[in-house]
Amino acid sequence: MSGAILHDKALVTCQHTGAARPNAPVARVTVSGQPVVTLATLYSITGCKLSPNSGGPCLNAQWKSGARRVLVLGEFVAIDTGSAVCAPPPGPLRPRTFQRRVFAT
Repeated sequence: MSGAILHDKALVTCQHTGAARPNAPVARVTVSGQPVVTLATLYSITGCKLSPNSGGPCLNAQWKSGARRVLVLGEFVAIDTGSAVCAPPPGPLRPRTFQRRVFAT
């Protein structure tokens, strides 16, 4: 799977439009001047609109699949075509806007 490498300033949301921000992107490697995100990077989610009665709101997330050939500090990089899981409840993250200059396979 090929996709654009995600970075610190990429706009990523949960499926309920809550904003997802990486807690500790890798500052040693940048794309478009921003630290990259790896599969090991945890995300915090704010503004999730899922009600507590429905199992929400989404609080955190982590990428489960991404690039398979590009590593940063021993971890695969997260890409826009990868998959991530939020908790609670389980659901996907959705990259909305991100850099389109550097791709990984």
